[in-house]
Amino acid sequence: VDVARWLVCDANITTSDMLSCEGRSAGGLTVGAAINQAPDLFRVAILGVPAVDVVASMADSSINLVVTEWEEWGNPNEVKYFEYMKGYSPMDNVRTNATYPSCLLTGGLHDPRVQFWEPAKFTATLRHATAIANDKEDRPICLKMEMSAGHFSASDRYKYWRELAFDYAFLLDQLGLFQK
Repeated sequence: VDVARWLVCDANITTSDMLSCEGRSAGGLTVGAAINQAPDLFRVAILGVPAVDVVASMADSSINLVVTEWEEWGNPNEVKYFEYMKGYSPMDNVRTNATYPSCLLTGGLHDPRVQFWEPAKFTATLRHATAIANDKEDRPICLKMEMSAGHFSASDRYKYWRELAFDYAFLLDQLGLFQK
Protein backbone atom coordinates (compact mmCIF):
# COMPACT_ATOMS: atom_id res chain seq x y z
CA VAL A 1 0.00 0.00 0.00
CA ASP A 2 2.85 2.39 0.80
CA VAL A 3 4.51 1.73 -2.55
CA ALA A 4 1.21 2.24 -4.35
CA ARG A 5 0.69 5.53 -2.53
CA TRP A 6 4.23 6.60 -3.45
CA LEU A 7 3.59 5.76 -7.13
CA VAL A 8 0.31 7.72 -7.15
CA CYS A 9 0.80 10.55 -4.66
CA ASP A 10 4.51 11.26 -4.33
CA ALA A 11 6.16 10.30 -7.61
CA ASN A 12 3.11 10.96 -9.80
CA ILE A 13 4.09 7.98 -11.96
CA THR A 14 0.49 6.81 -12.31
CA THR A 15 -3.01 7.45 -11.00
CA SER A 16 -5.25 5.22 -8.95
CA ASP A 17 -7.45 4.84 -12.05
CA MET A 18 -4.53 3.16 -13.84
CA LEU A 19 -2.99 1.19 -10.96
CA SER A 20 -3.44 -2.55 -10.63
CA CYS A 21 -2.09 -5.25 -8.36
CA GLU A 22 -1.76 -9.00 -8.78
CA GLY A 23 -0.78 -11.86 -6.50
CA ARG A 24 -1.12 -15.64 -6.30
CA SER A 25 -1.57 -17.86 -3.25
CA ALA A 26 -0.03 -16.03 -0.26
CA GLY A 27 0.56 -13.15 -2.69
CA GLY A 28 -3.21 -13.16 -3.20
CA LEU A 29 -3.53 -12.72 0.56
CA THR A 30 -1.28 -9.66 0.28
CA VAL A 31 -3.41 -8.23 -2.54
CA GLY A 32 -6.60 -8.94 -0.55
CA ALA A 33 -5.16 -7.14 2.48
CA ALA A 34 -4.02 -4.21 0.30
CA ILE A 35 -7.42 -3.67 -1.32
CA ASN A 36 -9.05 -3.81 2.12
CA GLN A 37 -6.63 -1.22 3.51
CA ALA A 38 -6.94 1.15 0.55
CA PRO A 39 -9.73 0.06 -1.81
CA ASP A 40 -9.74 3.40 -3.61
CA LEU A 41 -6.02 3.22 -4.43
CA PHE A 42 -6.32 0.49 -7.08
CA ARG A 43 -8.46 0.23 -10.23
CA VAL A 44 -7.96 -3.51 -10.78
CA ALA A 45 -6.88 -6.43 -8.60
CA ILE A 46 -6.14 -9.96 -9.77
CA LEU A 47 -6.07 -12.57 -7.02
CA GLY A 48 -4.93 -15.99 -8.22
CA VAL A 49 -5.74 -18.92 -5.93
CA PRO A 50 -5.71 -16.43 -3.03
CA ALA A 51 -5.32 -17.55 0.57
CA VAL A 52 -7.87 -15.02 1.81
CA ASP A 53 -9.73 -16.84 4.60
CA VAL A 54 -6.67 -17.11 6.80
CA VAL A 55 -8.26 -17.68 10.20
CA ALA A 56 -10.76 -20.33 9.12
CA SER A 57 -8.33 -22.21 6.88
CA MET A 58 -5.36 -22.15 9.24
CA ALA A 59 -7.57 -23.36 12.12
CA ASP A 60 -8.53 -26.51 10.18
CA SER A 61 -5.77 -29.07 10.72
CA SER A 62 -7.34 -31.43 8.17
CA ILE A 63 -6.35 -29.13 5.28
CA ASN A 64 -3.12 -30.08 3.54
CA LEU A 65 -0.01 -28.21 4.80
CA VAL A 66 -1.81 -26.28 7.57
CA VAL A 67 -0.13 -27.92 10.58
CA THR A 68 3.33 -27.55 9.03
CA GLU A 69 2.67 -23.85 8.41
CA TRP A 70 1.68 -23.09 12.02
CA GLU A 71 5.37 -22.52 12.79
CA GLU A 72 5.54 -19.73 10.22
CA TRP A 73 2.00 -18.31 10.38
CA GLY A 74 0.93 -19.18 13.92
CA ASN A 75 -1.94 -21.37 15.05
CA PRO A 76 -5.24 -19.45 15.15
CA ASN A 77 -6.55 -21.99 17.65
CA GLU A 78 -4.42 -20.01 20.14
CA VAL A 79 -5.92 -16.64 21.13
CA LYS A 80 -2.82 -14.51 20.47
CA TYR A 81 -2.48 -15.82 16.89
CA PHE A 82 -6.24 -15.73 16.27
CA GLU A 83 -6.40 -11.99 17.00
CA TYR A 84 -3.24 -11.27 15.00
CA MET A 85 -4.43 -13.23 11.95
CA LYS A 86 -7.91 -11.73 12.11
CA GLY A 87 -6.28 -8.30 11.90
CA TYR A 88 -4.91 -8.92 8.40
CA SER A 89 -7.13 -11.71 7.04
CA PRO A 90 -8.80 -10.33 3.88
CA MET A 91 -12.05 -12.22 4.58
CA ASP A 92 -12.36 -10.59 8.00
CA ASN A 93 -11.60 -7.02 6.95
CA VAL A 94 -13.81 -6.25 3.93
CA ARG A 95 -15.23 -2.73 4.14
CA THR A 96 -18.95 -2.32 3.67
CA ASN A 97 -20.09 0.18 1.01
CA ALA A 98 -16.52 1.06 -0.02
CA THR A 99 -15.70 1.25 -3.72
CA TYR A 100 -13.32 -1.63 -4.34
CA PRO A 101 -11.26 -2.15 -7.47
CA SER A 102 -12.54 -4.44 -10.18
CA CYS A 103 -11.44 -7.89 -9.05
CA LEU A 104 -10.72 -11.16 -10.81
CA LEU A 105 -10.36 -14.08 -8.43
CA THR A 106 -9.31 -17.49 -9.68
CA GLY A 107 -9.25 -20.90 -8.07
CA GLY A 108 -8.81 -24.55 -8.84
CA LEU A 109 -11.32 -27.19 -7.82
CA HIS A 110 -8.52 -29.64 -7.04
CA ASP A 111 -6.16 -27.22 -5.29
CA PRO A 112 -4.68 -28.93 -2.21
CA ARG A 113 -3.10 -25.71 -0.86
CA VAL A 114 -5.78 -23.05 -1.19
CA GLN A 115 -9.15 -24.74 -1.17
CA PHE A 116 -11.59 -23.67 -3.88
CA TRP A 117 -14.00 -22.17 -1.39
CA GLU A 118 -11.56 -19.42 -0.33
CA PRO A 119 -11.76 -17.37 -3.55
CA ALA A 120 -15.48 -18.28 -3.82
CA LYS A 121 -16.24 -17.01 -0.29
CA PHE A 122 -14.15 -13.88 -0.76
CA THR A 123 -15.89 -13.13 -4.06
CA ALA A 124 -19.30 -13.45 -2.40
CA THR A 125 -18.19 -11.36 0.59
CA LEU A 126 -16.85 -8.58 -1.63
CA ARG A 127 -19.97 -8.60 -3.81
CA HIS A 128 -22.28 -8.42 -0.80
CA ALA A 129 -20.34 -5.67 0.96
CA THR A 130 -19.76 -3.50 -2.11
CA ALA A 131 -22.86 -4.08 -4.23
CA ILE A 132 -24.09 -0.50 -4.22
CA ALA A 133 -20.71 1.26 -4.48
CA ASN A 134 -19.20 -1.04 -7.12
CA ASP A 135 -22.34 -1.11 -9.27
CA LYS A 136 -22.28 2.70 -9.50
CA GLU A 137 -18.65 2.61 -10.61
CA ASP A 138 -19.03 -0.41 -12.94
CA ARG A 139 -16.38 -2.39 -11.08
CA PRO A 140 -17.16 -6.10 -11.31
CA ILE A 141 -16.04 -8.71 -8.80
CA CYS A 142 -15.50 -11.86 -10.90
CA LEU A 143 -14.68 -15.45 -10.03
CA LYS A 144 -13.12 -17.91 -12.48
CA MET A 145 -12.94 -21.46 -11.16
CA GLU A 146 -10.89 -24.02 -13.07
CA MET A 147 -12.69 -27.34 -12.75
CA SER A 148 -9.64 -29.47 -13.57
CA ALA A 149 -6.79 -27.39 -12.14
CA GLY A 150 -4.88 -27.47 -8.90
CA HIS A 151 -2.72 -24.83 -7.23
CA PHE A 152 -0.31 -24.34 -10.09
CA SER A 153 -2.87 -23.77 -12.83
CA ALA A 154 -2.49 -25.43 -16.18
CA SER A 155 0.40 -27.79 -16.79
CA ASP A 156 0.03 -27.50 -20.56
CA ARG A 157 1.82 -24.36 -21.81
CA TYR A 158 -0.92 -23.45 -24.31
CA LYS A 159 -3.62 -23.69 -21.66
CA TYR A 160 -1.42 -21.61 -19.35
CA TRP A 161 -1.07 -18.96 -22.06
CA ARG A 162 -4.87 -18.93 -22.55
CA GLU A 163 -5.36 -18.44 -18.80
CA LEU A 164 -2.76 -15.66 -18.75
CA ALA A 165 -4.43 -14.02 -21.77
CA PHE A 166 -7.77 -14.15 -19.93
CA ASP A 167 -6.23 -12.38 -16.91
CA TYR A 168 -4.61 -9.72 -19.11
CA ALA A 169 -7.81 -9.22 -21.11
CA PHE A 170 -9.68 -8.56 -17.85
CA LEU A 171 -6.96 -6.17 -16.71
CA LEU A 172 -6.82 -4.23 -19.99
CA ASP A 173 -10.61 -4.05 -20.24
CA GLN A 174 -11.01 -2.72 -16.69
CA LEU A 175 -8.26 -0.14 -17.25
CA GLY A 176 -10.07 1.02 -20.36
CA LEU A 177 -7.20 -0.03 -22.64
CA PHE A 178 -9.04 -2.75 -24.53
CA GLN A 179 -10.36 -1.74 -27.94
CA LYS A 180 -13.57 -3.44 -29.02
